[in-house]
Amino acid sequence: MSKAALPKVAVVGRTNVGKSTLFNRLSTDVKSLVFDYEGVTRDVIKDVITWKGTSFELIDTGGLIFHRVIDDITKAALEQAMAVLKDADLILFVVDGSIGILPEDREIAKHIHKLGTPVILAANKTEGKKAAEHVHEFDRLGFGAALEISAQHGSGISDMLELILEQLPATGKAPSKDKHGLRVVLLGKPNVGKSSLMNAILREDRAIVSPVPGTTREAFSETVRFYQEDIVVTDTPGIRRKRSVTEPLEQLMVKSSMRALDQADIILLLVDASQGELVDQELKLAFYGFQEHHKALIILFNKQDLVDDRMREDLKRSLEEYEHLMNKVVTLDISCKTGKNIGRIVPLIEEVAQRYRMQVRDDELTMLFKEALEKRPLFKSGHQLYLKSAHQMTSCPPTIALRVNIAQLFEQSHLTFFEAAMRKHYDLRGVPVKLIVQSPKKS
Repeated sequence: MSKAALPKVAVVGRTNVGKSTLFNRLSTDVKSLVFDYEGVTRDVIKDVITWKGTSFELIDTGGLIFHRVIDDITKAALEQAMAVLKDADLILFVVDGSIGILPEDREIAKHIHKLGTPVILAANKTEGKKAAEHVHEFDRLGFGAALEISAQHGSGISDMLELILEQLPATGKAPSKDKHGLRVVLLGKPNVGKSSLMNAILREDRAIVSPVPGTTREAFSETVRFYQEDIVVTDTPGIRRKRSVTEPLEQLMVKSSMRALDQADIILLLVDASQGELVDQELKLAFYGFQEHHKALIILFNKQDLVDDRMREDLKRSLEEYEHLMNKVVTLDISCKTGKNIGRIVPLIEEVAQRYRMQVRDDELTMLFKEALEKRPLFKSGHQLYLKSAHQMTSCPPTIALRVNIAQLFEQSHLTFFEAAMRKHYDLRGVPVKLIVQSPKKS
């Protein structure tokens, strides 16, 4: 796994002091969920922040809870947050300036002091009159005077960034936004094994794993180095059917996942093979990503350790109805529990990525399509349809412009014909093809 050579700044504090709002104020590419509900942020969220030409990695942790009995998921989130703090170069300790010190703040301060890491104390929510009454209380935490900020309104943020740069142990160069690496998103229903798969790919417990559906509350990313390529893998909340999306938090989880899909190059759709079928929701995800958004697609049939012969036959029969899609995509049987085929996933991603980036010479494409039309001419409304030339406009996905004789007569069935000719000649498994019909050039 590739570790960014940038200093790490960890955002920490008790629940609902505005850590995620602050993270979102600073982050341009990654967004953390903001919701007035304790424990919304569980997995840590990261992004590279650049200020005045200097970059650092900002890490949003879940709210730290020490003072009472907690469930296994919250305990895992606490352990994960503490691991982030130990690895951080600088800690941004956020407190609520509108209400003053609480026992939880003192407990967190005690743990931070043990680490010996440099700390910036930020008193958030200081835009109101009440803040003036409480802000000096935080001197007692032992980190000096608190910096007054408002993550919601932006006041004090530039001063905070200046202070961060002053205290960083080393500075980093601003990364190029165009060289973000190959982007891969994990999609699937809740509790299908996405977080387990994320951990297996990364070979560390980066995502919290629990049998409780909805453990992953927001999309988060990590980078895997494969030969000379950075692969950015994003785990997402489970996508539920719309009729079961009833709570605002659930709606935010769906938005987080769909945003991650939009930014991705390749989708890893995880399916529970022990269910014996692909359900409507999973098929919609596959069609939505592959055909409508033109993302490369790999379907992973997880939980093979639970699959018996009957389940395998049931799944095979359910897939026959969708043969037109399944013939175009890549599938792999895996088991996150036993490790079956886990080692094949990253190389498979790289294979599909090479196809997704495919470049073909215009004369080669034109010849291919014209030969296909000679064998099977196309007609519409009494007119024979001709191809003048073909030109690859872009890759990722392969996007082909077809210069034809009567553009308005070309329908989806005709585009399917050209796509089939390409798939027969080139290995395009897992990769969508985008075809655009154009009128002949005017002389």
